Amino acid sequence: MVDTDTKKSSRTPWLWIPTLYFAEGIPYVIVMTVAGIMYKRMEISNTDIALYTSWLYLPWVIKPLWSPFVDVLKTKRFWIVTIQLILGALLGGVALVLPMPHFFQYTILLFWLIAFNSATQDIAIDGFYMLGLSQEHQAFFIGIRNTFYRLAMVSGQGLLIMLAGFFEQRYSLQIAWSMVFTITAVLFMIFSFYHKYLLPFPEEEKKNNSVHFQDFWKAIQTFFQKKNILVILAFLLFYRFAESQLIKIASPFLLDKRNLGGLELSTTQVGFVYGTVGIIALVCGGLLGGILASRKGLRYWLWVMVCAINLPNIVYVYLSFFQPDNFWSINICVFVEQFGYGFGFTAYTLYMLHISAGEHETAHYALCTGLMALGMMLPGMFSGWIQEMLGYKMFFVWIMFATIPSFFVTRLVWKKI
Repeated sequence: MVDTDTKKSSRTPWLWIPTLYFAEGIPYVIVMTVAGIMYKRMEISNTDIALYTSWLYLPWVIKPLWSPFVDVLKTKRFWIVTIQLILGALLGGVALVLPMPHFFQYTILLFWLIAFNSATQDIAIDGFYMLGLSQEHQAFFIGIRNTFYRLAMVSGQGLLIMLAGFFEQRYSLQIAWSMVFTITAVLFMIFSFYHKYLLPFPEEEKKNNSVHFQDFWKAIQTFFQKKNILVILAFLLFYRFAESQLIKIASPFLLDKRNLGGLELSTTQVGFVYGTVGIIALVCGGLLGGILASRKGLRYWLWVMVCAINLPNIVYVYLSFFQPDNFWSINICVFVEQFGYGFGFTAYTLYMLHISAGEHETAHYALCTGLMALGMMLPGMFSGWIQEMLGYKMFFVWIMFATIPSFFVTRLVWKKI
């Protein structure tokens, strides 16, 4: 028995980090991106898509308020396994209500519940990452975790969309998408059972269960008493200012008809762009970012990374102005944008880990991710309205101007780290 326990507590991170962060990314991309594509196929306006799916960020914004429960009640390991089972049930619920007459109202409610449980899962997974790895391993695996998280996002907006397009050719829209959500429901049931048996049992988990609510409120106070807190807040809220708007409109742009300014790709083609070329680019960018940052540090690569996450957005200016009908040129543009995104996002994650290190690191990291979600939620809410007011061409020109705050806050951080 002792040998078994020892093995359980020392399992290689390669067994659980990839699957944990893939499972963390899937429900996020479902409520933020897949839902939007589904609604676009069902002829919901860009304004409504951006508004309603941006509101789904709210659980991630306020998740620090219930993160003490994750610390006090049971272990993070327990939360991970249980919530993944619940997510499987909720995704199955989406599959059931899609063919119904009032599916829109039902799915919005279910997507909010999925978002709530997904945000709670994030707290448990990010805390487990810190407890289960040394600081050296945390730095090494930052590229791995980011890669599999982004791999999940691209798989959601790529492979799942391709699957939906395949089913759309054979069934009605509602039935096609219902089948996709049935598959994701089964996937999360599998995740729950896999992690039940494969996650290690960190010794620090036992110590962490003694955390009290007053400690958490003290953690909030100490977070906002950090040196240069205004710079920290500015970076967390504005580093992704342009991306938060672009991400809401990119897929509708690819799907919309040419006479409306879009590229008029099929559902399957949109899935192929993100599910093959996008995955390769994202994996390369994320791995390279993590490897380089682990060698020379965040400060050395910060300016390169902020350029990488922002400047490739110009490919959408090209696509909207010239509306190329060559499918491979569209793929090349997506490759450039996704590679830059994977590389540039590494800086954001490393900075969150940097400012969260020390006492109350789990609570501080939860606050960071909540602020990140707020930075995505608010600009995203009005992005659909801006696009419909300006049209696709001028919207993507606006996106390039919207990168300016990211460079400004990067300069502030670069001076302090």
